[in-house]
Amino acid sequence: AVNLVESGGGLVQAGGSLKLSCAASGFMFSATYMHWVRQSPGKGLEWVATISPGGGAGNTYYQDAVKGRFTISRDNAKSTMYLQLSSLKTEDTAMYYCSRQRDGRVRGQGTQVTVSS
Repeated sequence: AVNLVESGGGLVQAGGSLKLSCAASGFMFSATYMHWVRQSPGKGLEWVATISPGGGAGNTYYQDAVKGRFTISRDNAKSTMYLQLSSLKTEDTAMYYCSRQRDGRVRGQGTQVTVSS
């Protein structure tokens, strides 16, 4: 069965950084596009970033609001994906999920990121 486990969230001040991890199992991770999505209180799921199976800076995609501040990466040997969050803003406060689908249809339990002003 597909299993996605996110970790690394927490409470951080605006301008701070966090690194999220997503441990994947139950499918061929190294052959799969992977995505980060998020959900803020009272809002729907929002796509954040995508990385191709091979990874690399030329094969990553970001929503405009996080471009230049967030970095998606992966380690196929460990079946793990990462999201480095930097220069965090209060509007980045959300539950962050990893997913095999851009719409977050199948995702893990999430990890909470809270950014205080």
